Amino acid sequence: MSILVQFAVGLIFGLGLILAGMANPAKVLNFLDLAAIPAGRWDASLIFVMAGGIAVTMLGYRLAFRRERPLLAARFALPGASRPDTRLVTGAALFGIGWGLAGFCPGPALTAALTGGVPALIFLAAMLAGMALARRLAAATAVSIAPVELRRES
Repeated sequence: MSILVQFAVGLIFGLGLILAGMANPAKVLNFLDLAAIPAGRWDASLIFVMAGGIAVTMLGYRLAFRRERPLLAARFALPGASRPDTRLVTGAALFGIGWGLAGFCPGPALTAALTGGVPALIFLAAMLAGMALARRLAAATAVSIAPVELRRES
């Protein structure tokens, strides 16, 4: 049952990305091109996509954490770190640089790759290589991040 729910949620997410134009790197790059603001060519429409995503996430967290446990899992699994560290900041910076250069982030790249877009396939190959490299570096430095169980205060 859990895998069917995950598939359905992923399908809805992918369709939302397509409808919002997030699978089109030109639209994303037009949003990130702040130099286009004075010329009137800046595409601000993705602000609404981000605002909608933030609103749904906030509501989802609020509803989820009212429960003792998730619907399809034995317990909540949350990251153990509570403060940004070098690894998080570096990863976020690399993500932003890649997004700004290619116009793709992982979800939209997967969606675009399904339509046969060669740039999306190249991006996905580079992303997978980067993930493999990050995993090797983490193993070499013995960094492990284990989720912690959410504890309710009485």
